[in-house]
Amino acid sequence: MTSCRVTWHPVTGHPVTWHPVADLAEFEDGPLLAREAGGVALALYRVDGAVYATQARCTHAGVLLTEGEIVEGYIECPAHYGLFEIATGRAQGGPVCRDLATYPVRIDGTRIWVGVAPDAP
Repeated sequence: MTSCRVTWHPVTGHPVTWHPVADLAEFEDGPLLAREAGGVALALYRVDGAVYATQARCTHAGVLLTEGEIVEGYIECPAHYGLFEIATGRAQGGPVCRDLATYPVRIDGTRIWVGVAPDAP
């Protein structure tokens, strides 16, 4: 999966490069995947049929969120059990207080694409 597409973000006007990162079938083994797109480490989630992408590491402890658990639409950090809302990246109380970066996701057939801006964290 090496091809990419460039579009413009509708709000910021900044370019967004779309990277193919996975196939829907890869979620058959579980709802979490670790991937990389445009040099950015990502966590991919499949929740109620929708796919979401956030930064890969917790903003508090720096551990990989793909080692955590999904609990009712939230990812639970495996280090200190802080919660982030998967759809928005919003931190949900201590010990986490900084939101996760989120990335737009598109599905084309069974291929999952994630949009990453050149200045993405």
